Amino acid sequence: PKVVAFVGPTGVGKTTTIAKIVAKFILNTKKKVGMITADTYRIAAVEQLKTYAEILACPIEIVYNPDELQAKIEKHRDKELLFLDTAGRSHKNKVQFDELTSLLSQVDNKDVYLVLSLATKYKDMVEIINKYSEILDSYKIIFTKMDETMGLGNILNVKVLTDKPCSYITFGQDVPEDIEVMNPEKIAKFLLGSFEN
Repeated sequence: PKVVAFVGPTGVGKTTTIAKIVAKFILNTKKKVGMITADTYRIAAVEQLKTYAEILACPIEIVYNPDELQAKIEKHRDKELLFLDTAGRSHKNKVQFDELTSLLSQVDNKDVYLVLSLATKYKDMVEIINKYSEILDSYKIIFTKMDETMGLGNILNVKVLTDKPCSYITFGQDVPEDIEVMNPEKIAKFLLGSFEN
């Protein structure tokens, strides 16, 4: 199966975003998917994803160290996609970044999504992107928390800075409703103040 890994700083909404995307895949595409969580650091992170997995009738595995990941993937060879939730990593903590690099290096067939909160200041976002770009060969971007900010210019700024594909945008806590594929025309209208609900 292809592994779809979600990485990013703490508190950007990776776990909820995975739940939204997995729900859409299960409900809309009928693809065979599974979830793996390596976020054993944050209190209740595993339980949060387990709850979503139970509701969606989706298998879930827990990885406590990078060496376990390959066996968990092998266990689900019948799946088309495995969604990997990683622990939030501060761009200022080298040890945490080394752990993340080690985890991602266990998988060859993967897509990586850098999850960024639109509520983050642009200067901090640049620092986060620069740090993650050191360990990621290629990645796509998911923007979260559109509902928590009026400033959407970071979408354009980050696109120009990274030239990476922007895939999804989230705008609330409801699973799976509050997520959609990035729509450049809609975002442009938001930025220009001409979007109407």
